[in-house]
Amino acid sequence: MRDVGSGKYLGESAMMLAMAQSKESKGFAGLRILSLESRRAAEMEKLIATYGGVPIVAPSMREIPLESNAEALAFARSLAAGEFDMAIFLTGVGTRALAREVEKVYPAAEFAGALRKIPVVARGPKPVAALKELGVPVTVAVPEPNTWRDLLCALDERADSFSLKSRRVALQEYGSSNPELIRGLEERGAIVTRVPVYQWAPPEDVGPLRAAIEKIARGEVDVALFTTSIQVVHLIQVAEQMGLKDAALESFARVLVGSIGPVTSEALREYGIVPDFEPSHPKMGFLVNEAADKSAALLARKRT
Repeated sequence: MRDVGSGKYLGESAMMLAMAQSKESKGFAGLRILSLESRRAAEMEKLIATYGGVPIVAPSMREIPLESNAEALAFARSLAAGEFDMAIFLTGVGTRALAREVEKVYPAAEFAGALRKIPVVARGPKPVAALKELGVPVTVAVPEPNTWRDLLCALDERADSFSLKSRRVALQEYGSSNPELIRGLEERGAIVTRVPVYQWAPPEDVGPLRAAIEKIARGEVDVALFTTSIQVVHLIQVAEQMGLKDAALESFARVLVGSIGPVTSEALREYGIVPDFEPSHPKMGFLVNEAADKSAALLARKRT
């Protein structure tokens, strides 16, 4: 896993901060901005403040290894035995974690060599980068916004090259299983083997998240920015434990909601929270930048 100070993140952060500092608009103009970022919490807080907002940053999740990695090790053995026809990697963090687990039974070079013998699908730039580190070429790179629907479409577009019918497909999962993606692959004839690597849990310290929920329920949040569906799930879970779920959901009727991508937006709608906009690119910096531009007009419209 990369920390917030490493290469790519540092470059993106510097770019977005420079953009914020050069803007002539008033940005958030003192609005209270909620972010549930965890790994990049400090970066998000700085971005919001640079755009003139009052940041309310409450980490909402942490990645933890599965108690048993039997599936990962079984995948490695089956891959080495030539029992898979395709591998799909959904996240960069998961790809690297899987590689670390596989090293318990096979050298990294042997694992990479086995992957090079079959088509490899990567859902977006992060797994592409992780696979490049392993020396594994990507056969299909799923374009933005990198949803499970985009993944299926990318495979459909290449159906003439490699049909999924009767293909044995390994699917590296992230946090929780995606039944829609699995069903879509199986409907195309694939025989899917799930390879879960890590799962999501609430943060060890839920104090900031609980404080943020209280602010939402009291109407003390103007804009909420969501970057992943797990943030939505954990926010609602903790709110329910506090007995504030209904109050928080009602308050969202007066909160401007920004959402990165269709997957996050779908999760919000499942709880009756209507996303007001998605950024032009599924990146944290674009989310903050465009929220600052749109917030005054969209919030005024929503509250009237």
